[in-house]
Amino acid sequence: MRSLLVSLWLAGSILIAAEPVPLVHAHAHNDYEHARPLAEALERGFCSVEADVYLVEGRLLVAHDRRDVKPERTLASLYLDPLRERVRRGGGKVFPGGPSVVLLVDVKSEAAPTYAVLHALLTDYAEMLTTFRGGRIESRAITVIVSGSRAQKEMAAQSLRYAAVDGRGIDLDQNSALSLVPLVSESWSKISPWRWEGPIPEAARTALRAWVARAHAQGRTVRFWGTPDRPEVWRTLRDEGVDVIGADDLAGLQKFLLQTKP
Repeated sequence: MRSLLVSLWLAGSILIAAEPVPLVHAHAHNDYEHARPLAEALERGFCSVEADVYLVEGRLLVAHDRRDVKPERTLASLYLDPLRERVRRGGGKVFPGGPSVVLLVDVKSEAAPTYAVLHALLTDYAEMLTTFRGGRIESRAITVIVSGSRAQKEMAAQSLRYAAVDGRGIDLDQNSALSLVPLVSESWSKISPWRWEGPIPEAARTALRAWVARAHAQGRTVRFWGTPDRPEVWRTLRDEGVDVIGADDLAGLQKFLLQTKP
């Protein structure tokens, strides 16, 4: 009897350990370059993953450079299909009871034709995707956000979308519709010339705070790219209210977020 109880306890411990803590601030930058795209990020609790795509002969292929595309590495096979399977197994969520997970699709080919194919593809996964309809946001398990070459005009004209736009500074200036642009991202080099060596200068901190405050006042979340993968960098971004922290070092960012208080 004792051995049976021990076995059950161990089995339960394994199940509990296997379910990660969802890390709502963690973004897997260029996730597709890892040995196990999507899988490792989700195992570490990341709630945002990034996939670069090219439109090649009517298909959305995932790669950083056009010369590296492979016919079997599609957006559907690497991301949408495994996400749908996980959502179905998880009772409608990627992480049971957890937040919506962001799939950031960084378009590398021409914006309008690539988005047209993306929209048609996303309709096949509509049951799990956050829907943008008539200015309303209907949140579901996966929120798709289009970055890179963004067909913003075409997307704004749709009455029903399964994706939103990753905005830039001009969207803050124009106060673009929140249902179209819920996230604003920018290269750190456009915020400050400081290169993350030594303590942050007051001018850089002021610029960072001002950018975050503007975005938050409009109800948007904030992300930067071009920042180093180091705990002191992540700490500064987190302390100043940056919502989405990108990293190539998934293990390092996971450890940092789990060991530091919000």
